[in-house]
Amino acid sequence: MANLFHKCREAVKTLAKRPSFTKEPRQLQFEADINRLFLYSSYNRLGKSADESDAEKIVEKASKTSFADQVVQVQENVHSQIKTFCALMDEILLPNEEIVNDPLGLSQQASILPRRSGLSLAVGRSDSSPDNSAGPQTRPLSQAEVSQKLKDQLGYTLNIKPSQISHKDAGQGLFLDGAADVGSVVAFYPGVVYSPAYYRYIPGYPKVSAQNPYLITRYDENVINAQPWGSGGDKRELWNGKNIVEVKADTKVAETGSDRIWKALSKPLEGNRGDHSEVIERRNPLALAHFANHPSKGVLPNVMICPYDFPLTENNIRVYIPNILFGNDEVKMRRLGSFWFKFGGSKNSGLNVPTLKSLVLISTRAIQDEELLLNYRLSNTKRRPEWYSPVDEEEDRRRWS
Repeated sequence: MANLFHKCREAVKTLAKRPSFTKEPRQLQFEADINRLFLYSSYNRLGKSADESDAEKIVEKASKTSFADQVVQVQENVHSQIKTFCALMDEILLPNEEIVNDPLGLSQQASILPRRSGLSLAVGRSDSSPDNSAGPQTRPLSQAEVSQKLKDQLGYTLNIKPSQISHKDAGQGLFLDGAADVGSVVAFYPGVVYSPAYYRYIPGYPKVSAQNPYLITRYDENVINAQPWGSGGDKRELWNGKNIVEVKADTKVAETGSDRIWKALSKPLEGNRGDHSEVIERRNPLALAHFANHPSKGVLPNVMICPYDFPLTENNIRVYIPNILFGNDEVKMRRLGSFWFKFGGSKNSGLNVPTLKSLVLISTRAIQDEELLLNYRLSNTKRRPEWYSPVDEEEDRRRWS
């Protein structure tokens, strides 16, 4: 395993020497991250029988595999784990006859109630569906009971409890209960997904992070707001992404001319916001990635972010993906400086399989009964919190260049 970890540490340095990428530091960092994820997830897929020689082969394969092919392989590796997780959740939650008679979960799709406007839900209006039940019927287990049963079958689950990080703002932390191998999918980042066309509708816009620490941005600029998810729930329900706690704009910060221009140029398409209430399993024990803390100074993170594009054709496991898309579809956007402009059609047009842009946390080493720590990579162009100590200043700079 030593060579595998050494390869991951040296990935950025190696890629940085390629002239073709020196003018695109953001792409450079993305490629380095994918390289690491390729190594970790490929090793994990070999299973517990993997040894040092297998690690050597993976390192060699990584050096010969194109970036595009690595992206595909990472998605396949992650999807394989998620399918296993979903099968275990079915065993825990579905009566045996449901699994035997309806292996694809088609009854679940047929029983979804009439849907409401995704816009009215995501901006936090108070009206609600008359019935929030969703089929098929599941066992009446609490979230805690589901979590314990998942640990018994998967070998680990997640707990939220006071962080072990010393600074006063650490608050609650995310802890792995059990043991997970390197390259394991240990958490989902839940919540509402906003493509650039709908930034203006993120609660609190344009100062979206002023009162909401549960926002995260993918490399492709999709933003996930985990605040509506909270810590999950105790049932499978028609979830609409309605805010649990309304986020208000920071009134202490005056709106600048730049903010007003951003609002005007980022305005989403009127009348094309769609409807995205979905039957979601709120008891998902792994849908808690937003509680992971940044490590203290001198401590290395033990998980990293992995973009995961869930194929929406997988109807039988959709219920376990704790995300919904704000808006009707991904509107194709083009970026110019700090601003986004709409052009063309949907990003998914021309693709055979539509996807939901989500994120998961991947373990970067073997983890057992410890707090999960994630490198936040906060932008160095803004004032950082006092508690923030960069894991790698150069990586932060590349990520937000």
